Amino acid sequence: MGKKRNEFSHLTLEEKKVVTVAEIVQLLIKAQDEKKDVNLNSLKTRIAAKYGLETSPRLVDIIAAVPMNYRKSLVPKLLAKPIRTASGIAVVAVMCKPHRCPHINMTGNICVYCPGGPDSDFEYSTQSYTGYEPTSMRAIRARYDPYLQTRHRVDQLKQLGHSVDKVEFIVMGGTFMSLPEEYRDYFIRNLHDALSGHKSSSVEEASVYEDVARDTNRGHTVKAVCETFNLAKDAGYKVVAHMMPDLPNVDLERDIEQFIEFFENPNFRADGLKIYPTLVIRGTGLYELWKTGRYKSYPPSVLVDLIANILALVPPWTRVYRVQRDIPMPLVSSGVEHGNLRELALQRMKDLGLKCRDVRTREVGITEIHEKVRPNDVELIRRDYYANGGWETFLSYEDPEQDILIGLLRLRKCSEETTYRPELRGKCSIVRELHVYGSVVPVSGRNVKKFQHQGYGALLMEKAEDIAINEHGSDKIAVISGVGTRNYYRKLGYELEGPYMLKSLKPEFYKSVFDCVDGDVIPKSEGTYSRKSWTLNDDAWLKKYDREHSQ
Repeated sequence: MGKKRNEFSHLTLEEKKVVTVAEIVQLLIKAQDEKKDVNLNSLKTRIAAKYGLETSPRLVDIIAAVPMNYRKSLVPKLLAKPIRTASGIAVVAVMCKPHRCPHINMTGNICVYCPGGPDSDFEYSTQSYTGYEPTSMRAIRARYDPYLQTRHRVDQLKQLGHSVDKVEFIVMGGTFMSLPEEYRDYFIRNLHDALSGHKSSSVEEASVYEDVARDTNRGHTVKAVCETFNLAKDAGYKVVAHMMPDLPNVDLERDIEQFIEFFENPNFRADGLKIYPTLVIRGTGLYELWKTGRYKSYPPSVLVDLIANILALVPPWTRVYRVQRDIPMPLVSSGVEHGNLRELALQRMKDLGLKCRDVRTREVGITEIHEKVRPNDVELIRRDYYANGGWETFLSYEDPEQDILIGLLRLRKCSEETTYRPELRGKCSIVRELHVYGSVVPVSGRNVKKFQHQGYGALLMEKAEDIAINEHGSDKIAVISGVGTRNYYRKLGYELEGPYMLKSLKPEFYKSVFDCVDGDVIPKSEGTYSRKSWTLNDDAWLKKYDREHSQ
């Protein structure tokens, strides 16, 4: 080895990096041509040692060196963190500027568990964050400029080999709608300049108990949360709730009961869920309670058991986005002690014979990465339930035998009493989400080995229109869509009205999806439809709607 290092000792460090990357790429191309598998990590280590480098070259440098004629076949195999786009979309998290807690004037204080904001020990950070999380550090480097945050993150994803044709923004950093309208317009406009689309709304609920909301200085009631869910869904938004187990005054039994209530009570039933176990962080009111012995976190094993039992309760139409906050462990005085809480909970479920059936666990892209399985017999599955003052229908293409989800659609019959958007008044149904999973396929591309752009979206839209006409009795159907996907809906016969894509369902104007669409779509399939509700309570609501419609 000493001779080899002497052989290349005349090269500078940068020259060694260049020749190392070049040789790695050549060996990868050779393996590709010979249809052989290569362990990239061991290859990088071996070639780096050959040229006397102390560290392996960066993956972004290897991807950048792949010749154009090999990029299509080679880059997907080099993809860094494929889970980031396995759900069919690239997620870009951005942060608004630090601002004071909006309810401090009402309650006299911030939430007892909140570590961030100008009034905290982490005054340079936004609400709920410390400034040491990856997203926080990117925002601070960009001085909270929304355009720079977006461009830097998109460029980073591109360098790692991800397609960024389809992007969803997550706006973090406190109650965005409490900021001045001028700043909100500036922030969203800059995001739009880089990309587009805003279709979901996150609501931090924390608990379903009124006493807990009061004692933790939430600044609002649980009833207000339920009303917010109703208004958001009637406007077509996908609702993602934040729930916090292990809050003060909540024991293990109450925690489990509140999640049962959250999933079964029609006043809650959000489309998505982020589970944030309570963390004790210095500078917070909760830190003082913990320090004086008035608050104690669950032991690690108890918390894993609790999360496992919560995940077992999740209905198949709900997506669990996160299972813990992205706050560095050294800043946590008490609470979560493991950075992989979801994985530990899923393993505990396996030991207990339980199964998690949330959307994320069943996504085809996730199952391909984690379990190396692909769907065989795909069927159309229908689930109906009542939530937040309206009739919800969850349509999905699934492999029921292997419990793999390919695509989903959320359809809602708008409530004529509480719908406030003028575009949705009258007899109207709305598609709140249409999503086909699997690795991202660029907007103009097709890949027969992947599930996007294979016609599942058009089939789901056709079924939604059929339900809207024949069961809801609607005169029109609306879709809340990102700006970049509006042309897709135009091909299906929809037109822009306000922020929505609308289509008339009146007989004299109506054309079905397959009368409008051009190009190939997969043949229509009868599939298997299930009207069985997830809870018995919903059957009464469905019968009520059936009676009203038949009259």
